[in-house]
Amino acid sequence: MKSTTVRRMGLSIAVVAALTGVAACGSSDGGKDGKAAGGGAIKLSPIAALRSVEKSTDKADSAKVRSTTSMGDLMSMTANGALTWNDGLKGNLTITYTGGQMAEMMKKAGTQSMEARYLPDAYYAHMSDAYAQQTGGKHWLKYSYDDLAKLGGASGSYMKDQIQNATPNQSVKMLLASGDVKKVGEDTVDGAHTTHYSGTVDVADLAGKSSDLSGDQLSALKKQLDQAGVTTDTVDIWINDENLLVKKTEKANTANGTMTNTTFYSDYGVKVTAEAPPAGDTKDFADMLKSGGTVAGGTTSGATS
Repeated sequence: MKSTTVRRMGLSIAVVAALTGVAACGSSDGGKDGKAAGGGAIKLSPIAALRSVEKSTDKADSAKVRSTTSMGDLMSMTANGALTWNDGLKGNLTITYTGGQMAEMMKKAGTQSMEARYLPDAYYAHMSDAYAQQTGGKHWLKYSYDDLAKLGGASGSYMKDQIQNATPNQSVKMLLASGDVKKVGEDTVDGAHTTHYSGTVDVADLAGKSSDLSGDQLSALKKQLDQAGVTTDTVDIWINDENLLVKKTEKANTANGTMTNTTFYSDYGVKVTAEAPPAGDTKDFADMLKSGGTVAGGTTSGATS
């Protein structure tokens, strides 16, 4: 069974997943000043500079995260917490729905804020006591990435891969994939000096480069993206003097309205622990679909992109 809510949540998940992760390509002039080994000034192209940023951010292993995301009248939300990607995606975020249909649905479920827990194979959402009355007293909803992949078809399979491999450096890879990446200038973010880069990603082209989908699956995914009204994603990132990503913004048009996301990363290397909730207090998403229950607390978009 697929309710309207589940389908629309699945769409928002697929949109965000389709905007993350890709192999570097392209080149451009202009760039970031550096120093050669002999002390002479050199010019690095944005591509060369961002390849260095990609490696530095990936090796940092963990970071604190705070973000805001909106998608037309479907939802607006904030996320705050910490994630690690050293051995698969893990971490904890506090998700608060601040507007749109998702906020109304969560309000009916007894809360607008919840704890989200990420593990390499699944995402968990902690629901209110009022909602637990509908799930046999269980507070945690488990969303297996394998189950989400089955629910979303071709876009679900792609989404599964992207969520499981989601790290801050994926935003850098997206920008590298745009082919028209450019240095915008220098700004101050959270009191620190940063360099600002920007580019526009062709979403269907990105999907083809960054996934292991078969030809038929890729054609189906592109069709789903067309139906979702998704064509391009504008990505901006800000890099500090330690070659680490500290801010990312995205903007894309969808059939549900404009999707926007702003994410800040800080405290790289912070200790992060996350474990599966007690099985006795957990209800499986797939089981709820089979029984025709109302699904709330769906996988959030923009939390790690």
